[in-house]
Amino acid sequence: MRIEKIVLREMNMTMKAPFTTSFGSVQEKRFLIVEVYDELGNCGYGEGEAFEAPWYTEETTATCWHIIESFLAPILLNRDIEHPREVTQFFKPIRRNMMAKSAVECAVWDAYAKRLGEPLWKVLGGTREKIAVGVSIGLQPTTSQLYDKIDAALEDGYGRIKVKIKPGNDVQLIRAIRERYPDMPLMADANSAYTLDDMDTLRQLDAFHLMMIEQPLGADDILNHAKLQKELTTPICLDESIHSYEDVVTAIELRGCGVINVKQARVGGLEEVRRIHDLCLHHGIKVWCGGMLESGIGRAHAVALTSLEGFTMPGDTAGSDHYWYEDLIDPIVDVEGGYVHMKDAPGIGYKVNRERLDKYTERKLEL
Repeated sequence: MRIEKIVLREMNMTMKAPFTTSFGSVQEKRFLIVEVYDELGNCGYGEGEAFEAPWYTEETTATCWHIIESFLAPILLNRDIEHPREVTQFFKPIRRNMMAKSAVECAVWDAYAKRLGEPLWKVLGGTREKIAVGVSIGLQPTTSQLYDKIDAALEDGYGRIKVKIKPGNDVQLIRAIRERYPDMPLMADANSAYTLDDMDTLRQLDAFHLMMIEQPLGADDILNHAKLQKELTTPICLDESIHSYEDVVTAIELRGCGVINVKQARVGGLEEVRRIHDLCLHHGIKVWCGGMLESGIGRAHAVALTSLEGFTMPGDTAGSDHYWYEDLIDPIVDVEGGYVHMKDAPGIGYKVNRERLDKYTERKLEL
C-alpha cells in the first residue's frame, strides 16, 4: 500500500464528569485524530491520546501535533508499505514520542485491515470474539459518591473495578470499599504518587486482597518497583514505566512486577503491543489493556488488541457512554453483561461519524 495523504485534526470534547487522579482532573479532553489514506482511497483512523499537560508522560497534544506534522508524516507520505509492522521501523530514527507514533501507526493498521476487507482484531491475530471489561473510577469528592459510581458500574455488568488512590486517600479508602464490597474484583491505581518511604502504607494494602496495585512509584523507576514487589504479596502492575519492549525485558529481569498494563498509545502502537504481549505470554506475566480517556476511535483499537490470547484480565475498555455524551463512532463501544463483542466490519469495526468528527475539530491540517 502507498500512503498518499495524511489528515491531522485537533479535537476538543467534553466528558460527562471530571476524571480525577493523583496528578489532576480532566473533563475537557483535547486530543488528536489522524486519518491515513492509501492509493485506493481506504481511510484509516488513529488517535493521539496525550493530554494537554505532560503529567502522564512527557508528551502533550501540542508536541504530538508537531512531531507528526514535522517528522512522522514526511517519513510515510508517498511511501510504499508492505505491512503495518514496518511503520515501527520507519519511525526508529525519531526518539521516544510514543503517543505521536502510535496515532499514525494505528491509522495505518486500520487502513491496511480495510484494504484486506478484514476486521482489525483478526488481522492482529486476535482469537476472542468477546472481551471482559472493567472500569476505572477517578477520585471522588466523597465516599458516598464513589459508592454511587461503583454501584452503577456493577449494575452495568463490569467485571472489575479500578479506583485511584493517592497519599492520604488510600488505606482508609480501600478499607471502606472492601467492607462494602467484600468479593468485588478490585485494583488500586496510584499513578506514581508514592516512594519507598511509603512502604508501610503500601504494605497495609495487602490486607484487602487487591488484584494489583498499579504504578505506585515513579514512572522511570523499575528498580525500586522490584524492591517494593519483594515486600508485598499484592502484585505490582507497571503502567507509566513501560514505554517499549525493552522496558518489559528489564522489568522481567528485575522481577519488578507481576502484571503489565499495556496501552498502544504509551508504547508506540499496535505492533509494539503485539511484541510485548508475546514476551509476557512466554514469561507468564499477566497483561491487560489500560485506557487513556480516549474517544471511540482509540477505544476501538484497544478492543481489537484485547482479543489477543494473553489479555486474560478485564481491561479499561469501558463503554463509550461511560465517559462521553456522544462519541465519534457508530455504533458506540457498548458493554453487554460485562463484555464487549468484536465487530466483523473491516478495520476497527466501527464507522466514524464524519459529522461529529467535524463538529469537534478545532484545527485541521492536510498533508
